[in-house]
Amino acid sequence: MTKTGLTYADAGVDIDAGNSLIDRIKPAAKKTARSGVMAGLGGFGALFDLKGAGYTDPILVAATDGVGTKLRIAIDTGNVDTIGIDLVAMCVNDLVCQGAEPLFFLDYFATGKLDLDNATRIINGIAAGCEASGCALIGGETAEMPGMYHDGDFDLAGFAVGAMERGSDLPAGVVAGDVLLGLASDGVHSNGYSLVRRIVEVSCLGWGDDAPFTDGTLGAALLAPTRLYVKPALLAVEQGGVHALAHITGGGLTENLPRVLPEGLGATIDLTSWDLPPVFKWLAATGNMAEAELLKTFNAGIGMVLSVAAEDADAITTLLTAAGETVSTIGTVTTGEGVSYIGSLL
Repeated sequence: MTKTGLTYADAGVDIDAGNSLIDRIKPAAKKTARSGVMAGLGGFGALFDLKGAGYTDPILVAATDGVGTKLRIAIDTGNVDTIGIDLVAMCVNDLVCQGAEPLFFLDYFATGKLDLDNATRIINGIAAGCEASGCALIGGETAEMPGMYHDGDFDLAGFAVGAMERGSDLPAGVVAGDVLLGLASDGVHSNGYSLVRRIVEVSCLGWGDDAPFTDGTLGAALLAPTRLYVKPALLAVEQGGVHALAHITGGGLTENLPRVLPEGLGATIDLTSWDLPPVFKWLAATGNMAEAELLKTFNAGIGMVLSVAAEDADAITTLLTAAGETVSTIGTVTTGEGVSYIGSLL
């Protein structure tokens, strides 16, 4: 007698859908291929040849991160096409601060029930972020877990591995008198969104309402993807004179800049040296935020900071500007620890 018992699909897990997703994302992943990649998607592991990537005495650097509660806005609005760029950026922007070139990326995508169309859009966004940062998408995990997530909810995590030649790691050589160059952000990026969502509640606006600070809807404006700084930053490091890079994420300038400064050194930042972007003006005004809280929670318009030798600051500024970055000279490295501010953003 033929048994007609329960199947895995009856329990809410569709293996065929997972296989279909792999087939759908293979073209996007293939576009991210770079020197060193040895195998495509679908195996039990991914292979990468460091010598094939051009390294002779490499040191590996690894980073992992997520997107935080920015995901909630993507889920609620259905606009999931760029959240994968955020995921990649949060990892590779950290890697480059160590002086490393991102080589390959793996993603973890978990949901209650796999929606093939949405999952494809999300992972295509991851592939786009990888392609823009010269990083190969060589593997990942799609987890369908009924009962763990509400309908339509999902979570993302990313894992990036990079390399540098031995002895070229950063930070290195930071001294008092170094010039601090700030690279403009593309908005809120991927930190502080629990507060962002609370401020939106206070404003009584919905994601589909017009944004008070720019064209388009509020949801779309707040989903602007995190800027990828990898290629311009690596160009600056290659030119010489870059002593440190700080990715301005959770903790803002106040907490992130000291992470790359040696003991006994701090920074003075002139808050009048760049214009606070409209999104932060709106958040600060609507949330009645103190300036110190703004600077410790958000990037406040500066997504990456370079500490550079004073004599090289002009040349590095020219190079970064030519690479498409908006560069501001925001301060200097000083004796004495911590970050002090002069002037005001608000």
